[in-house]
Amino acid sequence: MPALTVPGAELHYESSGHASAPALLFVPAGIATLRMWDAQVAALAEHHFVATFDPRGFGATRHDEAVPFANHADALAVLDHLGIPAATVIGASRSGRIALDTALAAPDRVSGVVTVGSVPSGFPELPLPEEEQRRFDEIDAVDPAIDAPLLARLETTLWAAGPRRTESELDPEFVRLAHRLNAPNVAHAADEGTTVPLEPPAYDRLGDIRVPALVTVGEYDFSTELAAYDHLLANLPSATGLRLEGTAHLPSVERAEEFTRVLAGWLEQHGL
Repeated sequence: MPALTVPGAELHYESSGHASAPALLFVPAGIATLRMWDAQVAALAEHHFVATFDPRGFGATRHDEAVPFANHADALAVLDHLGIPAATVIGASRSGRIALDTALAAPDRVSGVVTVGSVPSGFPELPLPEEEQRRFDEIDAVDPAIDAPLLARLETTLWAAGPRRTESELDPEFVRLAHRLNAPNVAHAADEGTTVPLEPPAYDRLGDIRVPALVTVGEYDFSTELAAYDHLLANLPSATGLRLEGTAHLPSVERAEEFTRVLAGWLEQHGL
């Protein structure tokens, strides 16, 4: 299992494809590991150099909770380690924020940005609909130090289905896969650490990201993610938007073939 040693951590990463091909860096959602991108990696590695990694607090990455870190700096460290001068950075959920922050922190290293149900850093906190607030309160009531598996199950159920669907309405295989993807994160449920945020945050700086951007969101995602989707489309200068019908917070997993087809076409269109 390849690991990159950085101050305070060993980052689990994987890579495939030809080193001379256009590079892609995939970063997973907070309810998954780098395994969530297996379908995209398999489809795109023939014509791209594809890298994935687990951020600190997720998957097989190990870290020292006493050492402050910046997620965008870790993304750049992976690019450096693999000898990638610039890549299209693709992030789901919290990792779309990492992609945007990386593009702002090191614009010469990012040739394109893809977000999936993501909220940019600095996005204002919005009042939630009553049902969404109730579901989040239910999760917040679980102490990860006491019952981390329960916390993971509740989180996966909520985010995979979204606030307006139930698991019984979903493809059972997708439900099983969603829970498998989050299972390794149980070991990190009680992790603490000091994340160093991008300053100033991305919210008011999106106009500085001049590279092509593909902004996606699931039809049944949460109200904040849907509002952030509209904000990203309105403020990223070179953005293409896509709402994926019949999906919630994990459209690239729930509709993997459709998402991969869209992503491949967008990459080809922009020469990435």
